[in-house]
Amino acid sequence: MPLRLRATIAAALTTLTLAGCSSPPKEREEPRTSARLAATLDSPVDITLRWKDDERAVAGRTVEFATEKAGPYTVLEFVPPGRTTYRHPDLMPETPFYYRLRPYFGPASPAVEVSLPPGEPSEKELTGNQEWMTPRTVERPKAPKARTAPVTARGAGGAAANEAAAPADFEPTVKHATGIHFSWTDHAADEDGYLLEVRQAGSEGYRPVALLDPDINSFGLITLPEEKRASYRVRAFVYGEQSNVVHLTTGSDPGA
Repeated sequence: MPLRLRATIAAALTTLTLAGCSSPPKEREEPRTSARLAATLDSPVDITLRWKDDERAVAGRTVEFATEKAGPYTVLEFVPPGRTTYRHPDLMPETPFYYRLRPYFGPASPAVEVSLPPGEPSEKELTGNQEWMTPRTVERPKAPKARTAPVTARGAGGAAANEAAAPADFEPTVKHATGIHFSWTDHAADEDGYLLEVRQAGSEGYRPVALLDPDINSFGLITLPEEKRASYRVRAFVYGEQSNVVHLTTGSDPGA
């Protein structure tokens, strides 16, 4: 499922349109990716992407596309480790499409379980003060920070160093029947951002539901009906090096 940006908070979140994916700071060395991307035109307007999954310690990948090689590229989905395909259907006919992958790395907080009350929020809860939903940086007691890149991308420093960069004190507060406020302590020194991840009851793995800027440590989420009971965690992440770029041009409209 693509990353969900709730309409009520989308304006405050980091955009998913990556204009070439800005280069990380010079002092941080990007890990090289071993993923080799290939694309197949399954029909005139349907494309399937395939790649190998043999990168160590990868937390996931972004699947990105553009209609020009130079971009801007848009994230189609944050896919979990172990996933090796992506289908992009019902595309615009006779149009060039460019695709690439970008791995991301980083430690996640311990997970927390949240159970929401039944039903829907009241009118007062929906129209009252909604500042708790805004992504922001809240002053907390000073905490030591660890560099994320050597830790998460190549494993330098070992598990202890990786753990040191993980978000701590991850705490949910139920605001109403569909709203949860999350806060945490930021221990990462040079993260590219934060991902809030959810695993709803009965599902096998976590998926990102919000992409946040670096240094954010307070955020409110409006949940979906299937998330009345779910597990959440937050991940400090850094992007790795992008894969090769593949190009296909769609054919004529099959319905014309």
